Amino acid sequence: MASQSSNKKRPNKSKKRSRVDSEEFERINSLPWNSTISEEDDAFSFLIGSNDVEGGGFLSLEEIDESEYNLEIAKPSGGSEKKGKTTLKKQKLDTKNEELNDEAKGESKEDIEEVEKDTKQKKNKKKKQKKKKDKINKDAVNNAEGNEESSAVTDENDDREQDSVDETEYYAWNELRLHPLLMKSIYALKFKEPTPIQKMCIPAAAHQGKDVVGAAETGSGKTLAFGLPILQRLLEEREKAKRQLTENGEMDEKVAPTGLLRALIITPTRELALQVTDHLKEAARHSNFRVVPIVGGMSSEKQERLLRTRPEIVVGTPGRLWELMSGGEIHLVELHSLSFFVLDEADRMIENGHFHELQSIVDMLPMASKSTDGDSQKTHNCETVSSVQRKKRQTFVFSATIALSADFRKKLKRGSQKSKANDELNSIETLSERAGMRADAAIIDLTNASILANKLEESFIDCSEEDKDGYLYYILSVHGQGRTIVFCTSIAALRHISSLLRILGVNIWTLHAQMQQRARLKAIDRFRTNEHGILIATDVAARGLDIPGVRTVIHYQLPHSAEVYVHRSGRTARAHSDGCSIALITPNDTSKFAALCKSFSKENFQRFPLEMSYMPEVMKRLSLARQIDKISRKDSQDKAKNNWLQRNAESMGLVLEDNDSEEERVNNHKRKKATSAQLNKLQGELKILLSRPLQPKTFSKRYLAGAGVSPLLQHQLEELAKQKNPNNSGDVKTKKLMVIGQDCVEPLQALRSAGPQANFNLKGIAEKRKDVNELRRKRKETKKRLREQRRKQKKKLQAGKE
Repeated sequence: MASQSSNKKRPNKSKKRSRVDSEEFERINSLPWNSTISEEDDAFSFLIGSNDVEGGGFLSLEEIDESEYNLEIAKPSGGSEKKGKTTLKKQKLDTKNEELNDEAKGESKEDIEEVEKDTKQKKNKKKKQKKKKDKINKDAVNNAEGNEESSAVTDENDDREQDSVDETEYYAWNELRLHPLLMKSIYALKFKEPTPIQKMCIPAAAHQGKDVVGAAETGSGKTLAFGLPILQRLLEEREKAKRQLTENGEMDEKVAPTGLLRALIITPTRELALQVTDHLKEAARHSNFRVVPIVGGMSSEKQERLLRTRPEIVVGTPGRLWELMSGGEIHLVELHSLSFFVLDEADRMIENGHFHELQSIVDMLPMASKSTDGDSQKTHNCETVSSVQRKKRQTFVFSATIALSADFRKKLKRGSQKSKANDELNSIETLSERAGMRADAAIIDLTNASILANKLEESFIDCSEEDKDGYLYYILSVHGQGRTIVFCTSIAALRHISSLLRILGVNIWTLHAQMQQRARLKAIDRFRTNEHGILIATDVAARGLDIPGVRTVIHYQLPHSAEVYVHRSGRTARAHSDGCSIALITPNDTSKFAALCKSFSKENFQRFPLEMSYMPEVMKRLSLARQIDKISRKDSQDKAKNNWLQRNAESMGLVLEDNDSEEERVNNHKRKKATSAQLNKLQGELKILLSRPLQPKTFSKRYLAGAGVSPLLQHQLEELAKQKNPNNSGDVKTKKLMVIGQDCVEPLQALRSAGPQANFNLKGIAEKRKDVNELRRKRKETKKRLREQRRKQKKKLQAGKE
């Protein structure tokens, strides 16, 4: 039956379609056709048609009636096209509905309703999809317009700034003969004069084309010292290629190759790589050179997409760079056009157990030819070396702490260094040789005897291991002005400090190597935005991070080497600003700290001034925080253990049975209840203490100077006297409540107000420590002697009794 009904429907369809076609054909034929080309004027009119009946001639736009064709001619306005499309779609939908109605004549009403529902659903879906597409297109257009407007605005602003710039203020840059586009970016950055490392490095690298080994204190502008010469050379090559194009009509790709890697910059840490990228982008924003960071902790697919844009400069860490190189990334493997190779913080690169990938990257670099004789020999030996590869490559090696031997300096001057292929990168010298350091390299060593920044004021606090946390909390609460970085050597110590300080209500951020890259970047960004932020970090943050406004560096744990101490302390007192570093030294660290100071040629060190009257209140809060931390840590460990057992049991398809008796369950429940009650009690006590300001033990609420006028109180009274204005005595305004003797003072200001009386001789500390160790050793020896004598006496007595 179904086949018969379908066979019946088919002829009806064809009949209807033929009827509709014939009606449309008759209607079109009935329209008046007027020839626009007259037979008399045109000699070829017989090819088009002789008269109107034969259909010869053209229809002009003015002769067409829109209503007769059911069409709408598009108008210049933007919405006309959409209207035309909607009318056509309506017509199509109407014809479809007619066909469906014709097909459904023999069917029931329910089937027709279902068909109508389906068509309505399809219409609604199509409308929703259209709306989404329209929104996306509008957003894209708006964004593009906004970007164009913003770029235009930035260009206008740059032009205005350049017009308003007083070039006499930037007179010191004229000696370096930099490109106008680079000077434009320097004006925008408002760098009035170059730093000493930049004055020494830019002429040698940019104009003389020499390789550079540079050493300068932290925060001295080493990034632009190698960044500006690279951009200068690239701009000169581009201009030379343009001149060749105008003169000869052809441009030599060997002069300024496009779409190839020109500069490779390697840094030890991800944060430093991102920071170097930002600095180079700012310097190159008027020259249209692309700078791309390649670091770990981020998706490699996204970085591969960035490399497809063929950037001229790549900044990366050794691990991710070697991962992409070994994977066959074309842009990184094609190193024949590499003109600049930079190693930033090179002393960190050569540490044992670090950056084995760096050796592989250095081995992939094409060997730059040192003389034409060598090139001729290679050609005779049928070794093909491209002309771009023969171009000399510049090598830059920079760090804050570089020690070069006299023999290596002589070798560089003679040009007789020869690197063995199997040598490990265990020193700056072998690293420079393997990287292709050429003869007559410029060695720029601007480090002083102490290697530390001149405006850095160092101090220490002598304390026991148990009191370290208390002194740290004291510094952060009483002297918590400005940004502060607390350095630890281990992640365990970092977690211990961070949990205690969070319980004590101190807002902190953490940074260590086991964090994900996104979390690390977020912590650095939040620390930058907070004027009085506190960052607790391991030595990951000790290298190259340029965070403005860091006033204090606290060494909670002493570093293992003097170089790390230099880089840690270099996070403050950068460029022309000042700063302070505080080292917390336990009795076990005195000899180590004395050795550090000896390496910096410092005999006397300043003791940080402390108000000991605050310490009882500090220790009271700290003891409560330690108890809370102990309870919460134990609970978290128990939960982690149970979760681990459940996870492993589920993975193995096992079911964990609870074999505890009812008494044990009741006891566990009571124990948990007691610990939670104890935890709530401790948290309540600590909350009450934290609600009050930190007061010294001898603080008098009734009399201002009841406990004596401390330097902190004296400073605050002087500030209040300066703020007092007798002219505004009539105006009574409500002011904020001020706690006398509780105003935060910067550690640097506290150090300067303490005077020279706080200086302490470290040699005396080391000698006292040695004396104490000798006394302890003698006491142990005497105790051992007495024990042995007693044993011998007991043995004699036992032998006599037997």
